[in-house]
Amino acid sequence: MSVREDHRRHLVVVGGGLAGMAAALLAADSGVRVTLLEARPRLGGQTTSFRRGELWIDTGQHVFMRCCTAYRGLLARLGVEHLTTLQPRLDVPVLLGDSLTRTRLRRTSVRLPAPLHLAPALLGYRALPLAERLRAGLAAFQLGRLDQRSAAVDGRSFGSWLAAHGQGPAATSALWELLTVATLNAPADEASLGLAAKVVRTGLLEGADAGDLGWAEVPLSRLHGDAAASALAAAGADVRLGAKVRSITAAAGGTWRLAVTAGGTGRGEAVAGTDESGELRADAVVLAVQPPAAAALLPADATTDRAALGELGDSPIINVHMIYPRQVIEGPFLAVVDSPIQWIFDRTISSGLAASGPPGAQYLALSQSAAGPWIDRPANELRAMFVEEMARLFPAARAAEPIEVFVTRERTATFRQAPGSLALRPGASTGLPHFALAGTWTDTGWPATMESAVRSGLAAARESLAGMGVVVTGLARSAGGHPASGAARLLPSEVSDLPDPRGENAAATGSTVAAGPVPTGQQGHSSIGGFPV
Repeated sequence: MSVREDHRRHLVVVGGGLAGMAAALLAADSGVRVTLLEARPRLGGQTTSFRRGELWIDTGQHVFMRCCTAYRGLLARLGVEHLTTLQPRLDVPVLLGDSLTRTRLRRTSVRLPAPLHLAPALLGYRALPLAERLRAGLAAFQLGRLDQRSAAVDGRSFGSWLAAHGQGPAATSALWELLTVATLNAPADEASLGLAAKVVRTGLLEGADAGDLGWAEVPLSRLHGDAAASALAAAGADVRLGAKVRSITAAAGGTWRLAVTAGGTGRGEAVAGTDESGELRADAVVLAVQPPAAAALLPADATTDRAALGELGDSPIINVHMIYPRQVIEGPFLAVVDSPIQWIFDRTISSGLAASGPPGAQYLALSQSAAGPWIDRPANELRAMFVEEMARLFPAARAAEPIEVFVTRERTATFRQAPGSLALRPGASTGLPHFALAGTWTDTGWPATMESAVRSGLAAARESLAGMGVVVTGLARSAGGHPASGAARLLPSEVSDLPDPRGENAAATGSTVAAGPVPTGQQGHSSIGGFPV
């Protein structure tokens, strides 16, 4: 029996992180043939997990906000929304490290329109004296009016703006850096004012429920990579793991030639499906890799500024993982100020410790952003420092030595979201036909977060598909990859930044069109659409 040849237009996605997965799904749902190439043996990029004995360890601790409409749309398309928790209202418990007292940054249960909803939350935040809370509220509203696209705004540090607007060291540490170190992976003095304004405006001001926090209840590998592998297979996409792209060059007829080898090092045998020379042909390409790799793979005629990609730099995050024989904290997470510790997450259930570990044991992950001072310190020093600090902060930690402590490091967790970084972030277009860029570091208008990754993937897919005459206006698909009813899981092709307009959009043009319900969602998460904290 002969094998039927697939003559559909062929889009290749290079990179299997959130950006690449989103691009591949949108393209597959639009009816083109899709191949996704990932050098590593799994999908998920920097939001994944690994096994350590009987436990699943997330590579980083990630939360999202209700305003993360693109990321939440991807979760819906993957059918894994039920594996996350989304707060009914913003509620961040905060431990004050100097006095060892607690307060909360919590949205009131009284329905108030944005931005008035923020006033009760700030007034109840006892980490600051009342006068400073009032000044902070005024500063928040002033931040919300800034134009983040302005070169003058982006070129200024958040810290200098805070100082000029009556925000002293206490307010900066106890409030502003509580928000922005997590979202921008940089202290206020080193962070872009434009991106800080984006975080405050989108996460706190534009929608009363925008800042409600969400998190995964399962390992990130299950939430992202495993679910995406199943969804892509069901949609007819070809996913090739351990496939290293060595080069991308122009070919005849406006197509592209990708040299692909097996194995993460790129020194293995040719990947199945390539021709005799180990090359893969594509009508369109989405390049969804980190900036250094993108700069190396971009064809020579691309208009993207390679030097600017190098100037983006990177900013590290470390995670200190502690397993205690008894419960140390209550609740899914805790923020800490006036302490080296920033955020603490309870991963007892999601890691599998509750099922496989000693009865009553608790697994806590300390997420430390802006980790330049710690990234190169020996693990023994980090273990000793953070175990001592935990004992200082929590009586239960003083009474019980941890069973195990280990450190994971993400040296290139995000690009450096410094003043002036906006000018360095390229758009999806490369100036080449059917060839687009994706990644948190592209110019999505959002910080380097899960939301930014998904938005970039959708934008890159639209850019590449449009060059092939495929205009995507949004397509609803069931888990099987077939057109479905309004109850289907949805992946938006367009993501709105407007508050909560939900509805259905359909369009028809002279080009190939994929049309259907488009969930724009409510305004609201951490780019915050998934910020690493």
